[in-house]
Order: sequence, then C-alpha cells, then structure tokens
Amino acid sequence: MLGTLVGLAMLVAACVVFIYYSLWTLVMPFVDSDHPLHSLFPPRVWAIRIPVILVLLGSAVVGSFLSVVMIRSSRKKAAKAAKKKA
Repeated sequence: MLGTLVGLAMLVAACVVFIYYSLWTLVMPFVDSDHPLHSLFPPRVWAIRIPVILVLLGSAVVGSFLSVVMIRSSRKKAAKAAKKKA
C-alpha cells in the first residue's frame, strides 16, 4: 500500500512539474511581459539552464556509478585469479 501511495505521489509531482514547465516554455512567450502571470515564473533563460544542469548532473551520477561498479568488478576478478593461481 505504501508503494502505491509513493508511486501516486511521484506521478502527481511529475505531472505538476511537466505542466508548469510546459506553460513556462510554450505559453509564457506569448503573454505580455507586464502581465502579473509572469511573476509566477523565473526568467526564460532558466528554461534552458535547468534541464542542462539536470542532464549533466544525471550523467555524472550514472558515470560515477558505472565507474565504481567496473572497478569493483575488476578487483573481484583479480582476486579470483590470484586465489586460483595460489
């Protein structure tokens, strides 16, 4: 039951972020710059910066994880080979 609630919360959060970002990038350029709705959104330059930062951060995390796994795997293979040799 807890897993279902967590999944639902993640789905709702993803939908809210998607709708907010879509409005920010697709609708706000066509709204007058003096409209009060612009106060709900950051400057448009961040519409590019935020995804780029997230992709770079995600790539760094995945690359670090793969590096750690590969290093541990090679250490295990070396230990097995040394044990088999002895």
